[in-house]
Amino acid sequence: MPSSPQHPAPTPSDRSGAVAEDLALYREKFRRRLPESLDDLHGPTQGIVELPLHMAWSGMTAYDMSKSRQRMGLYRTVLHEGLHDDLPRYLNRDLILQVWPVLRTLVGRTVRTVWEDTFPQLASRSRAAT
Repeated sequence: MPSSPQHPAPTPSDRSGAVAEDLALYREKFRRRLPESLDDLHGPTQGIVELPLHMAWSGMTAYDMSKSRQRMGLYRTVLHEGLHDDLPRYLNRDLILQVWPVLRTLVGRTVRTVWEDTFPQLASRSRAAT
């Protein structure tokens, strides 16, 4: 739509405010999904795990937990696509602590920041691994 007196073109400051608001909403989307504690994560550590289509809508649906790449793929998918009730079912506290230094490099910045801000033990494990 071209700008007009009724619909002026957005100024750069309007756009930066909208971007900041979008980012805040995006962060909140992930923050609302978090468990209260990492201790709530009781997901599997072995076997074949099948994800429902609301999470695995664009690729693999079955992951072999004995294969590192598939395990990381499962965790990445659950962190990005999982709902609040999915996280305790598919993620495991000990395993996420173990793989976080690598996993944090495979997830988006927003997901990484939300998880590390909420669970400082993840951030400290990343610093200890470097």
